[in-house]
Amino acid sequence: MGGIYLISILIMAVSWYVGFTMKRRFKEYSESPINLTGREVAEKMLRDNGIFDVKVVSVPGALTDHYNPLDKTVNLSDWVYAQSNVAAAAVAAHECGHAVQHATAYSWLTMRSKLVPIVQVSSQYMQWVILGGLAVLMFTKGQMPWILLAGIVLFATTTLFSFITLPVEFDASNRALKWLDSTQIVYGDQHDKAKNALKWAASTYVVAALGSLVTLLYYISIFMGARRRD
Repeated sequence: MGGIYLISILIMAVSWYVGFTMKRRFKEYSESPINLTGREVAEKMLRDNGIFDVKVVSVPGALTDHYNPLDKTVNLSDWVYAQSNVAAAAVAAHECGHAVQHATAYSWLTMRSKLVPIVQVSSQYMQWVILGGLAVLMFTKGQMPWILLAGIVLFATTTLFSFITLPVEFDASNRALKWLDSTQIVYGDQHDKAKNALKWAASTYVVAALGSLVTLLYYISIFMGARRRD
């Protein structure tokens, strides 16, 4: 049990470091100008990949960039949409990488999309089921651990989803970097900056997945302890 607490603290520290470094890198690389805005980069990448039914739109907020397969839109934050720099190009190309995955029926993206409805339900109820399960264990002195088990199953689906997300994100970045290199929109040192920016962005997903796994193992350890006492 103590080992899990230590790992949790370590992951929290790593998560803070990765998030801080990612923001610092993006701020640094936003000062490296290119000739196209994020919107223009996205539209060109879609055209070059033969995708003409996906719209590029602007959405408010920071780090709100995403691809929506339901309405086929590449949603770029205001800053990425309008700016002409390496960081904006990297983000725009990455999100278009997801559009290319969708168009080519990339297997990991298809699998993740099928899990979305299940994860939405799990995310809505798992916290309350787990809290209820822990409360029952406390008031019954370790009896009736099955409510907690139900919460663990719900939490496990979100953990699985976070790990399936990893190849989806890494593949989108690889597609983006390959295209950026082939078009020479960014080149030389700029390409290295785009690669580094996407590496740190992907690292946030890795840390999140590991954090979810550690939390899942923590709940499993509580359940197993209650089972041994039952």
